[in-house]
Amino acid sequence: MPRRDLPPPPPPAHLRAWPDEDHVRADRARFLHELGQRSLGIGRLLLLWAVSAVFALGWSFVGMALMAFEQGDPVSFVLALVFLVLGSGVLVPAGFWFAWGARRDREVRRLLCAWAEAGRDPEADARMRAPGRSLTWLLASLALGAAGLWVTFGVAVSARPGQETYGEVAYYMGLGLILWITALLGIAKAAAHYRWALRITRTTPTA
Repeated sequence: MPRRDLPPPPPPAHLRAWPDEDHVRADRARFLHELGQRSLGIGRLLLLWAVSAVFALGWSFVGMALMAFEQGDPVSFVLALVFLVLGSGVLVPAGFWFAWGARRDREVRRLLCAWAEAGRDPEADARMRAPGRSLTWLLASLALGAAGLWVTFGVAVSARPGQETYGEVAYYMGLGLILWITALLGIAKAAAHYRWALRITRTTPTA
């Protein structure tokens, strides 16, 4: 069942009765706009980045644990264990948060598809493509991905024995990987939404 803060699904095709076509068209346009904002709005992009930032925070604790382990003394070993516990305490909730967001995205996409197939309105369908929001997601994700690749490969290439420890290299490469994966998710989401909107507006039957 959809969450209460999401629009309701359209009625089944065999139960639909459209006594007021203008009212139905207005409802469809409003729900498509709301669902599109929830799927590809700036707030959704910031939420994805917030989850990525939490993962980065958790990985920072893991990186400090790796660097502490390399010290080899008992005090550093205890600190490493503390950092590992802190890292787990951040990464595990972040994983649940990410899973919740993935389920939410699937639910929003299901409602988008259902309302898009419930009729056709050229004006609302054109807005559903949301090229501006798709481009924003794409450009922001490309910039984030470039930063992630620079951190990952730049540190690996510039690392010198005796200057950087294995723990430091692993930390920076992991941080860059988090940025890179976040960017790939954003690029894939923007591209998938735009392709879906083009396909659905070409095949949606007239109400």
